[in-house]
Amino acid sequence: MPTALTLSGSIRTGSYNRLLQAHIGRKLEAAGVTVTALDLADFDMPIFNEDLEPDNVPEAAVRLAELWRSHDIIFIASPEYNGGASPLIINTLAWVSRQRPSPFQHAIFGIGGVSSGKYGTIWGLSHLRESLTKVGALVVPTLLGIGPASEAFDETGAPIEPAIIRKVDSMVKELTHFSRG
Repeated sequence: MPTALTLSGSIRTGSYNRLLQAHIGRKLEAAGVTVTALDLADFDMPIFNEDLEPDNVPEAAVRLAELWRSHDIIFIASPEYNGGASPLIINTLAWVSRQRPSPFQHAIFGIGGVSSGKYGTIWGLSHLRESLTKVGALVVPTLLGIGPASEAFDETGAPIEPAIIRKVDSMVKELTHFSRG
């Protein structure tokens, strides 16, 4: 049975990206995937600085890299900050990418995001896709940008818009199809 990690680039209370993370997790479980939802607040890492290597690599980066290596699917929900991925995701990728062997070679990645704007994190997700690709990750084609956030989800945390529902279904199919699990 394939396994998946889900995580959000926002750790704030009430985050729409955490709603998306949970929704994708439920859809993956319905597709027969064993899902582990990560909270990046549980993985404390300082701002990446090469001066901390090799003697002061955060234990959280080592644990995350091990988790990424041991799962078949990774879904990242990331808000958009100034047209880019969230600082939390960028710092996480910086630390995890320094671990060996590469934690990006096994899992299939899916990316999505929710923002208050109508473009729904599309610029930030493009930045995230490019960053992941440059470290060797295979990212599925569907780009799941959702916005505006205040109108995107129902009371159960599921997307409302039919086009977004179809994109979620497409992403889950791509993730399970290409998964090595």
